[in-house]
Amino acid sequence: MVEHTRTLDFKIAFAIGLGTMIAAGIFSLSGAAVARIGSSAVISFVIAAVIAGITAAAYSEFASIYSENGGGYLFVSRTFEGRDLLTYGIGASLFLGYTGTTAFYLATMDEWFVRFIIPESLGWLPHGTAGVAAAVLLGVLNSRGTEESGTFQLLVSGAKVAVLFAFIAGALAFRGPTAAVDTFAAQFSADVVGILSVAALAFITFFGFSAIAASAGEIIEPRKTVPRAIAASIVSVTILYALVIVAMTNSPVPPEVIAREGETAMGRVAAGFLGPVGQSLIVAGAVFSMVSASNASILAASSIGSLMGRQGQAPRPFARIHPEYSTPFWSVTTATGVIVTLIVTFIAVFPAEDGLAGIDLGLNALTGFATLNLLLPLAVVNVALIVHRRRFEDIERGFRVPGVPLVPLVGVVANLGLVYNLPRRGVAVGLLLSGVLVVAYLVWGGAPGVEDLIREVPGSETAAAADEGVSEEAAPDEPAADEPAPDEPAPDEPAPDETPASGGAAVDEGDAGPFRVLIPVARPENAVRYLQLADVLASGSDRDVSVTVLTVTQIPEQTPHEVVSDIATDRADRITEVLAADDHPVEYTVTAHTCRNIAFDINNTARNQGADLILMGYPEESEEITRGVEYGAPCDVVFTSGYEGETVETVNVGAGGGPHHRAALSVVRVLGRQGANVNVITVDPGGEEPPEDPATTVSELNGVEDLRVMNVEAGTIADGLVDTAAEAGGLLVIGASRDRRFRQWVFGSTPDAVIQTARAADVPVIVYASQSGVYERFEDYLFPVYRFLRRLVRRRGATPDRSPLEQ
Repeated sequence: MVEHTRTLDFKIAFAIGLGTMIAAGIFSLSGAAVARIGSSAVISFVIAAVIAGITAAAYSEFASIYSENGGGYLFVSRTFEGRDLLTYGIGASLFLGYTGTTAFYLATMDEWFVRFIIPESLGWLPHGTAGVAAAVLLGVLNSRGTEESGTFQLLVSGAKVAVLFAFIAGALAFRGPTAAVDTFAAQFSADVVGILSVAALAFITFFGFSAIAASAGEIIEPRKTVPRAIAASIVSVTILYALVIVAMTNSPVPPEVIAREGETAMGRVAAGFLGPVGQSLIVAGAVFSMVSASNASILAASSIGSLMGRQGQAPRPFARIHPEYSTPFWSVTTATGVIVTLIVTFIAVFPAEDGLAGIDLGLNALTGFATLNLLLPLAVVNVALIVHRRRFEDIERGFRVPGVPLVPLVGVVANLGLVYNLPRRGVAVGLLLSGVLVVAYLVWGGAPGVEDLIREVPGSETAAAADEGVSEEAAPDEPAADEPAPDEPAPDEPAPDETPASGGAAVDEGDAGPFRVLIPVARPENAVRYLQLADVLASGSDRDVSVTVLTVTQIPEQTPHEVVSDIATDRADRITEVLAADDHPVEYTVTAHTCRNIAFDINNTARNQGADLILMGYPEESEEITRGVEYGAPCDVVFTSGYEGETVETVNVGAGGGPHHRAALSVVRVLGRQGANVNVITVDPGGEEPPEDPATTVSELNGVEDLRVMNVEAGTIADGLVDTAAEAGGLLVIGASRDRRFRQWVFGSTPDAVIQTARAADVPVIVYASQSGVYERFEDYLFPVYRFLRRLVRRRGATPDRSPLEQ
């Protein structure tokens, strides 16, 4: 069975919800809400948050059961199996809701562009131009494949919160805390209808909780993490919104001006608090927030479309993965087209005033359209929770909504109550379009052969190793389209530190249990040579050798891992076939994973399996591969380049220093004790810095009979090592760089230079990286600085003592 590795922890899940909720709602609705009902806007936002929280609780329970991507569409389809029309209606409505939400964000952004950014000379451009351009740009980016790391999500969300706190602080500084509270308290309104109407419009700002549930397939321990992240994000955003309302009610801008400014009032208020610089900050934050939230909504819409395509409830091409970009191209394209159509329709053709044929819609109606298509599916999700509790009483639930069925019923009534208070024209357009889609589905009948929405795929056949049956698991769910040409899958981030294994000692010291080697492979043809090298490297151990061949397929942000499981299965099957074609002296197992963060998966697998060594290629085209595994692995790592499976008769090693170099000598000792010739190469690159002393290296190669020291001169250390190895023949072994983190700064990386030079000279290379704990990582950060200072001292004629960093 294919394993899907999750990569998002609580802080990332929380950032996803927070970042999605901080968008057009807070930057546009706050001004309109305060203009209409004053401080009572806080009540409206709290009402919207409570109603969203009830449905969010239902999402949390479902996500704790079905820890997969898909959100409300998945939950309803699992609860009402066989009711195709109902699940189609929910899917279609959510698709319209996500695209409508994106159109609302971008149309609001367009208003900010018109008000604050676009020069008067371009005033002839029709409204909606900036929004349409942004939608097309985001569509192109997502159709071609983009990647957002968890760190990026944190930074984006942190930046949004920082902008809002700057705005709030400006208000408190302008009025003073006590005066600000008094002014806020004096502006409450008793307009119940207005409060409920604003609450209905404000609901769209809290729908970001669905982004957390929709990412459940990528969240670590989703049964605990999803409910906590949803609750934390809703509470945090509610408090933040309340503070923004307090700031808006203390504006130096007159209420009539705020009412006239409407969606862009917050920018005008910021100018009163913080001056032109503060206004620019708020404008930039608003535009960036709307764009980033729009991107998240496009991903959600395309995900729904691709899943519906796989279910047969949308055209099959919606589920088709682009062969070059590895994204659901047609689903993304369709979502983008719908977003552009909605912006043009509501903003350009039928604006709020003087619309074509007397039909006036505008941004307010677009908000109603989007919110309607979110509220109706959410009402059904609440009903689904009640039905699911009765149909599947014994199923394990990581989180349980209290008070079922009463609480979900309250959620249904509250959702429908908000629908009643939405702008009528937006609701009418939404119902009309939904009806058209339902009729179209009834006429079409759906695609034949509707499949279940699953994430498990069948396993591949058992492979033979050394004429013995060895179990092999299935291939990854998703293809790594545009996967780096290098030998191994590309990691994005390192895994957390784990209990250290002794650096370098694993190769030549015995221990209880098998010596476990993890071999990540992307290209099937490389599996054989790496398996042979693993046997060679582990031969110095007294333990039996057990090898896991891991194929990790990177999932683009736009692609649900369920969609391309068949392609991924074929990939693992090819590795199985390649290995089964020959006999191998070591026991091996083929394992397939899918993951959005491949370095995390490699390191996490090594940690879970208790690996003693990771053996993988050195993919120069994607530096994050080696960097992620090198600094995050829970064991030693061997990177190899150019090794073709040949017998090693000669080993060449530089006379370097540092822990990685000493760990690399364990490989040299193993090969030398097996009879290989060993050459210790001292390179004099010229200049003022003397070459490394080979004495320490030679002293650690005890037990090697055929050893000699070679002194050479060359322009660079890399040239000297590679040229000498090419002349002597055999394998070149070097320690990993300790300044890779700084190579974009001053220092450069000798291993990278060696690999590039060696490939041109057809010299096989092994780069050895010992495991890095917290102390070693701290050393790695300091070592380049120390080396730089040491060079400066040497150039002045002094020779300092050897630093502990080199011991």
